[in-house]
Amino acid sequence: MANSTVPLPPPCPRQVVADVVHGVSVHDPYRWLEDAESMPTQQWVALQNARTRQALDARPDRGWWHGRLVALTSLPVVLAAEIRGDQLFVLERSPGAEQYALVLRSAADATAAPRTLVDPAASSADSATALDWFEPSCDGRLIAYGTSDAGSEHSTLAVLDVATGAHLADSIPDTRAASVAWLADSSGFYYTAYPAGDQYNRRVMFHLLGDDPALDEVIWSDASMPQSWPDVQASADGRFVLVTVSVGWTRVDGFVLDRVANTWSVAVAGTDQATSFSVMGDQLLMATTVDAPRGRVVMAALASPGIANWRTVVPEGTGVISHAAACGDEILVLVTERAVDRLERWLPDGRVAGGAPDFGIVSISGLTTDASSPTAFVTVAGFGSPAALYRCSGSADVVRWAPALAPDSSVPALTVRQVTYPSLDGTSVGLFLVHRSDVVPSTDTPTILTGYGGFAISETPVWSPTIAAWCANGGLYAIAGLRGGLEHGQEWHHAGRRDTKQNVFDDFHAAADFLVASGLTSRDRLAIAGGSNGGLLVGVALTQRPDLCAAVWCAVPLLDMVRFPRFLIAQMWTDEYGDPDVADEFAWLYAYSPYHHVSEGVDYPAVLLTTAESDTRVDPLHARKMAALLQWASASQEHRPILLTQQDRAGHGVGKPASKRVDEAADVLSFFSWQLGVPS
Repeated sequence: MANSTVPLPPPCPRQVVADVVHGVSVHDPYRWLEDAESMPTQQWVALQNARTRQALDARPDRGWWHGRLVALTSLPVVLAAEIRGDQLFVLERSPGAEQYALVLRSAADATAAPRTLVDPAASSADSATALDWFEPSCDGRLIAYGTSDAGSEHSTLAVLDVATGAHLADSIPDTRAASVAWLADSSGFYYTAYPAGDQYNRRVMFHLLGDDPALDEVIWSDASMPQSWPDVQASADGRFVLVTVSVGWTRVDGFVLDRVANTWSVAVAGTDQATSFSVMGDQLLMATTVDAPRGRVVMAALASPGIANWRTVVPEGTGVISHAAACGDEILVLVTERAVDRLERWLPDGRVAGGAPDFGIVSISGLTTDASSPTAFVTVAGFGSPAALYRCSGSADVVRWAPALAPDSSVPALTVRQVTYPSLDGTSVGLFLVHRSDVVPSTDTPTILTGYGGFAISETPVWSPTIAAWCANGGLYAIAGLRGGLEHGQEWHHAGRRDTKQNVFDDFHAAADFLVASGLTSRDRLAIAGGSNGGLLVGVALTQRPDLCAAVWCAVPLLDMVRFPRFLIAQMWTDEYGDPDVADEFAWLYAYSPYHHVSEGVDYPAVLLTTAESDTRVDPLHARKMAALLQWASASQEHRPILLTQQDRAGHGVGKPASKRVDEAADVLSFFSWQLGVPS
């Protein structure tokens, strides 16, 4: 059926631009769209936005989707929490709020009235200011936090007096995703920051309250590794400072500064491993993949933290160990098995402490503990349950802490199943299937398949208004645990990065084929969706397998894999993808780069590309260039349009106001409903 509501794409000149890269002529006809500041680019984007709005606003069900999504997005949710004595600092979004606010709650009484400390949305007319991170002082008297505007994630650090609600004079720019470790007496803190105007060379600094931040001492930096990512922690007595340095996504170095002796010690460095660190009294507590691809928990004295002094507390098991934290006299361990999170309780001598709470098929995040107390707080979410904060003490004492009330009837009753399917090379891959409990999926079921497959990120159960809304309307949502993630440990990640990246794409294609072959959907009822690295995933799918599905949502994507390191912070990702300046690595990048594998005259699926002007991670140029190329090449646009939208005053996703999230999700679901033939 013709798309009478979709006008032709705006004119987009093709230019003769080609680079010879390692002997290969690489064509780039839309390089002019890389310049976001040029008037031709801005005019073209405005026309694309207007075209997309005309197409999607004409859909009779978009208003229905929007209303459904507003109801689901308005449910209260918790993002993170930190405990300090009897104080609980919680990042949460209340019903109808645009942004998460920092709220002070009692850690002893769930019924005590909360107090809002920081509401970033109140400081901007369009609610585009977001609270990016926070860290209370050891005594809970002060709190350092960062805010940024329009999704930029370029945080400015501020310090708040919790009792009075007044801000101190201290203000520090360039503190994106900062890590902060307070001195025990709250007189100052260690923190991470960037040199002014630099997107790399993150450093660890020290700030004494009241001093000029421009004079802050540099505690750690490494000019030889500008893309490394240091974080900082401190022991409770302030004697030891722990600097952990992530080098790509396969190595984490750990260094300990003894402030009394003014000496540095190495816990681990220079080896291919992933380790998370925390402090337990005078001991360093580590969840590490050293000699354990799925992880183990080890301890060592802070005064002598080297590998030779490690002793195993929790051995490697069948699940993936990602984090450990001191909780009174016990150690709480976060374990992921078959992409489902659980807690385990252990003692420092290596014995199991007893049973642990069973939350079901969920993801667990934001584990916060007080080393002097047996109480922990965790954030728990599932496909059918918005993220909530729970207090845990032992195996049976589990209390829902915030929000106080369970989700209302706007959340549908969902069935969640886990199945496996064979990939191209026979590897077994996990797949979540989510649908309304009274739905029996069939070849007529409209289905969305998504995945990520990169950067050691597992696809665990999450709360998503988009998933809940789609399933409430009778759809099936499928989430694949692709190689490149951490679903099965370090080896699973390594099997989907750099020269093995094609495994990820094969896994995803096989997931779509499995859904169809199993009679759970059909090609014309199947859509695929992915964002960021997942945007690359679906970009490869539509170019390698244009027959795979009927529609694609490609969000904030990475698509030009020949030029990607030139823009924003993308040099950090060459460890994961490869470096096109290296001949062998260019070869595997060019072999799958979506922008370089679009062919004229192919019947591509319908595609909705979405990006945002303030994205400081993945440059919007990727979406612009791909949209132009597909609009030139696709032979099926009469019934399968190629649409592009670029949101203003929004970024990669962090800090996006709730209303913008709803608008985007309504666009996506109405687009998919249209293309999959879902009745309005």
